[in-house]
Amino acid sequence: MTTPTAPRAWPEGTLTRVPYWVYQDEANYRAELRRIFEGPVWNYVCLDSDVLRPGDYRTTFVGEMPVIVVRGEDKVIHAFENRCAHRGALIALDDAGTVKRFQCVYHAWSYDLEGNLVGVAFEKGSHGRGGMPAGFCKAEHGPRKLRTATLCGLVFASLSAEAPPLEEYLGEEVRRRVARVLHKPVQVLGRFVQMLPNNWKLYVENVKDTYHASLLHTFFTTFRVTRLTQGGGVVVSPDGGHHVSATIDRADDREGAAYREQGLRADHDGYRLADPSLLDTVDEFGDGIKLQILTAFPNFVLQQIGNCLAVRQVLPKGAGAMELSWTYFGFADDTPAMRRRRLKQANLVGPAGYVSMEDGCVGGFVQRGVAAAADELAVVNMGGEGAESQDTRATETSVRGFWKAYRRYMGC
Repeated sequence: MTTPTAPRAWPEGTLTRVPYWVYQDEANYRAELRRIFEGPVWNYVCLDSDVLRPGDYRTTFVGEMPVIVVRGEDKVIHAFENRCAHRGALIALDDAGTVKRFQCVYHAWSYDLEGNLVGVAFEKGSHGRGGMPAGFCKAEHGPRKLRTATLCGLVFASLSAEAPPLEEYLGEEVRRRVARVLHKPVQVLGRFVQMLPNNWKLYVENVKDTYHASLLHTFFTTFRVTRLTQGGGVVVSPDGGHHVSATIDRADDREGAAYREQGLRADHDGYRLADPSLLDTVDEFGDGIKLQILTAFPNFVLQQIGNCLAVRQVLPKGAGAMELSWTYFGFADDTPAMRRRRLKQANLVGPAGYVSMEDGCVGGFVQRGVAAAADELAVVNMGGEGAESQDTRATETSVRGFWKAYRRYMGC
């Protein structure tokens, strides 16, 4: 089988120009599924607590491949393609559940918790007639299996034997920032899936784009959740693929003067909250970081916005569409007051969130805006030309880092 390749050329020698065809081209999208999502990367698939006991499972996707993640009788987390070896139907139909074994609804072929085919209905036929050939070997048939790895209660999966160990893949700095948030057992508070009318890369760029946050999201600036005049910076992994951005309060934030002086729509100091307790946050991590957004290439986001914690999973659904799977969580030892605080602050994010409502729109604005501009180029110059860590958030360094990693995996 020939490995798909990107169908068009990129500008040479720069990370600061991105061709718009990369969000549109169907052949390129199919190549991404093979070279990235099914390639030597680690895809986030679920929380460890989602599959706590033997037989607990969740269904998800790696790229467009449907996948079952399940805790085996051996207490190990297994992942395999959600595809019956017989005629290709889904093996598991529900989002989650608990089973002793899986059985395909179509013809009742069954699988154990490691994804091995263990039962074929009427394998020997009926009344001495029919059935499978005598030489049929169940061990030679079954869905594809994935490697799994866990870190701080997160479960990742890979189809490739060439993906390095997960901690090496992420790097020490990103791994440490994951552990900063996920430092004790979690409890899921809620989930939902959001459909977005844009290419998956536009959303990944968006969460890496610290430049836009206080310009697009007027709530962020108005209520001083994050401003470019506050402290903080951006960490980019050496390979470019992963990043962490953080906001820290500092005394020299001039109460929005920089926004007023530039006439930016983000300045709305006259607005007030009817219930200001929405922003009643506590420094639960003891480091003064008000907001941290972390991404792992290609599909994982970990958020801390005040005390609102969540993981997001990016799922491509064609060249011009995607799903965003959200899981809100707190910690198992949260007090009732902290639980209420987290639930209230959950109103900040999501499809109708005071903040991320705009993120659900802006990717579609770009997808529509570039519809006739496939051969034109986006400009990604804020903060320089490289993809190094920086002590400012007025930069696009982590966006350039994404394209650095992307082009390496795609061979372009």
